[in-house]
Amino acid sequence: MTYLTPGEPKKRIRLLVAIVVVLAVIFGIRLVDLQIIEADAINAKSFANRAVSRVLPALRGEIIDSQGKVLAKSVYRYDINAAPSKVLPITREVNGQTVTVSVEQLATEIAAIIEMTPQDVMTKITGTGEYSQIKKRVDAEQYRKVRALEIPWLYYDPIPTRIYPNGAVAGNILGFLGTDGNALEGLEMQYDKCLAGVDGKETFEKGEDGIKIPSSVVTTQRAVPGKDIQLTIDSDLQYFAQQALSSQLAYLQADWGSAIVIEAKTGKILVAAEVPTVDPNVPGKSADQNRGSRIFRASFEPGSTLKTVTAATVVDTGAGTPLTRTVAPYSWSIPGVGYTVTDSHAHGYDKLTLTGVLRDSSNTGIMKIGQSVPYTVRYQYLQKFGLGAKTGVGYPGEESGLLNPVDKWDGIKKYVSMFGQGISVTPIQSAFLYQTIANKGVRLQPQLVDGCIDANGNETKNVVKPGVRAISEKTASETASMLEMNVIEGGVGRTGGVPGYRVGGKSGTAQITDPNTGRYGPLHAISFIGMAPIEDPQYVVAVTFFKSRTVSNALGATPVFKKLFQQVLRDRRVPPSTTKPTMIATTW
Repeated sequence: MTYLTPGEPKKRIRLLVAIVVVLAVIFGIRLVDLQIIEADAINAKSFANRAVSRVLPALRGEIIDSQGKVLAKSVYRYDINAAPSKVLPITREVNGQTVTVSVEQLATEIAAIIEMTPQDVMTKITGTGEYSQIKKRVDAEQYRKVRALEIPWLYYDPIPTRIYPNGAVAGNILGFLGTDGNALEGLEMQYDKCLAGVDGKETFEKGEDGIKIPSSVVTTQRAVPGKDIQLTIDSDLQYFAQQALSSQLAYLQADWGSAIVIEAKTGKILVAAEVPTVDPNVPGKSADQNRGSRIFRASFEPGSTLKTVTAATVVDTGAGTPLTRTVAPYSWSIPGVGYTVTDSHAHGYDKLTLTGVLRDSSNTGIMKIGQSVPYTVRYQYLQKFGLGAKTGVGYPGEESGLLNPVDKWDGIKKYVSMFGQGISVTPIQSAFLYQTIANKGVRLQPQLVDGCIDANGNETKNVVKPGVRAISEKTASETASMLEMNVIEGGVGRTGGVPGYRVGGKSGTAQITDPNTGRYGPLHAISFIGMAPIEDPQYVVAVTFFKSRTVSNALGATPVFKKLFQQVLRDRRVPPSTTKPTMIATTW
């Protein structure tokens, strides 16, 4: 072993220098490793420890009406939050001087903007926690003013909020969103894939004080707004219809009412109004049964409005003409079953043509003439008119009505089905029975939404199925003329006439089955459906009230029918009729 003696200082210095050099090399290598070789990994790990990620919610697309008016849109509201443990006075530059602003003064400034008291704000920002919500969903203007205060211990969460500028206008059709932003009803739900955008994502760092470092924000995925949908609905006409329905509903003391306006040659729905309705801004204020659309979901027996289809079937099969004669008694027993059917009012043996049967809405008369067509053939015509099947519009929860298989029809249904018993329809189905006649015998698929529109204005049109010919053009014309005679001469029908225009229409007074007894109760579903102008039908209007308690026949529906048709013809600038009606004998 070699020992260093006190007399060899040079050796000690050399050894010390060697040790220092070795350590310097080791630390140098490690420093290079940390700062260069492993720098990215270390920075990433450090950032991960400090970083916070959050979703950037995308704005939902708009729903607009046929004229481009916005019925539903999304805007950002902002939650204003604080970190109480970080609440301190701040400094500001005022007139070139640095001044200190107290917490109390800051609370007063915040309160003045967001309509709170300074005391309430102080309560929210006092404490030791890292989170306190001062106010939820302030509007964009308030948010900008609070941000301008440059208070570092405040932070903000953007919250997409759905608003419906016209309130309850078309509310039942539009649907609404839940508090979590998910679509729960109506077109909002049906077209969710089009309307919903794609959320983005951002990441930022927090400082030692727990507050976001503004310069550290990195948007890792931008939010993509949703697309828009354009409806066929005219919101001005829709509003008018809802007002007219609401007034009449109160008078009739009915459960609900609906009004539909159809462009006869396209199948476009201009109005789909119903009352009671729902304001999608506050759906919770409406009863459950009033939040959806009864136009597509409520089923009821159509009653005498179906006599028009029976008459058209008789004419189209060649079994009769508008002038076919019958003797219609007040009551008539169905052959072979002993079941007696009566008309709505007592009368003698009336000598009526098929046109007169529609004018008087005779149950006995329509059965006596309609029996000339085999019930299996009549069933096929009902199918061609769209009964027993959904319309194809795809509305959520749409019902198909009830049309039992023809082999299930008993001796009674074979007859009473001719005047609308034993069959159920939705309001939209009953309206399109008359669209078929107005469109020269071709039933079209209803159109409620034109298509989905992207940010560049490119529209993906909805696929519309080809029309179905239910009756010949000649039959449709003759049936329309019979309906016009009902408005000219009918006791109820004439109250649906529109001055200056040739109008055709038919009333319906359907009994309603009591769900407890299975028997018909005292209340009715009353309807009036028609078209104009008869010489070239452009529009169909269908009005229904369910369980009217003050008027038991369609006289309760014709005031809305007339008022709405007048507005439609005026709004669409349809010239008054210049031709004269085709007068058809109603008696013999």
